[in-house]
Amino acid sequence: MIKIFLYPLSLIYGFVVSIRNFLFDSKIFKQHEFNVPIISVGNLTVGGTGKTPHAEYLIKLLKANSNVAFLSRGYKRKTKGYILANNQSSLSEIGDEPVQIKQKFPEIPVAVCEKRVVGINHLLKNKDLDIDAIILDDAFQHRSVSANINILLIDYTQHIFNDHLLPLGRLRESTNAKYRANFIIYTKCPPDLKPIDQRIIKNKLDIRPYQNLFFTSIVYGEITPAEKGFTLFNNDMRTYSVLLISGIGNPSPLLEYLTPQVGEIIHDKYPDHYEYKTSDIEKIEAKFNTIENRTKLIITTEKDLVRLKSVENKPDNFIQKLYYIPIEIKFIERSKDTFNKRIQNYVTENRSNNKIHSEQNRL
Repeated sequence: MIKIFLYPLSLIYGFVVSIRNFLFDSKIFKQHEFNVPIISVGNLTVGGTGKTPHAEYLIKLLKANSNVAFLSRGYKRKTKGYILANNQSSLSEIGDEPVQIKQKFPEIPVAVCEKRVVGINHLLKNKDLDIDAIILDDAFQHRSVSANINILLIDYTQHIFNDHLLPLGRLRESTNAKYRANFIIYTKCPPDLKPIDQRIIKNKLDIRPYQNLFFTSIVYGEITPAEKGFTLFNNDMRTYSVLLISGIGNPSPLLEYLTPQVGEIIHDKYPDHYEYKTSDIEKIEAKFNTIENRTKLIITTEKDLVRLKSVENKPDNFIQKLYYIPIEIKFIERSKDTFNKRIQNYVTENRSNNKIHSEQNRL
């Protein structure tokens, strides 16, 4: 019954989005170009497709030989305008993902700005940064910036082929928007995804000659204590009861990974980017205390850890009970080298050309 009411809203939403895209495609709405490589990482759907670990992969790939910066809108932050993060920047100032990125890569510039064009201009005007490339987070729909490399992420566990536009479905815009992408990455794939399954997906996507298709899977790290200095447990994990706390778009892959390794999972699920409060910590502790098994843990995601640690007035020993599972992405088969070379070569060649051009202009 709900779908009957949502369908016309979905049609209206789709019409508005198509008009907006037409205005950009027709050059009526301006797209801003910049003299450094801009790499956009985004998706077509709401919910988690793995943007943060893929952005982290790009940072690791580029930072050794290039001055790379990361720019986000700072979703759910309490501030406005452009902010260049430092190592003390809080969740309320810049948002959870930028805090996570800055904590992992303190040596790179991390900035937030709801207007991407303004944010890029601020980064480039800062001569101390000497930026070679900028990674834009969640910017596939932000067409005011003309990205040199558009990376579109599609969740393997939640295919787009039979989905619908918001609010009926999860699509932010029509699946035809995929043709704007230079690189399409199918994320959260099974590590043993067969070549025939890859070809089926390629055919369904109708990949164009200018597009590159890749497949990645999630690699989970070791269960890690949130509080430094605490040692990991030595018992068999299959004897443990786990209270899993998740506030991410799609926790299903994490559940599938963790379930066979532990004795019991109680999943406490929160909305994506949920801002935890003191009352939530109290409820989590109360639920944890009801677990009768004496060998028990609270486990969360790396992204949730940032938000949980930022809660004020939490019990002193809460963090001592808390563990998290870091994640990385891994390219399936031998496509990693191809992806790496194409990204690195583009940034290196255009960085060099732009710097030479800037020097000539100064002369």
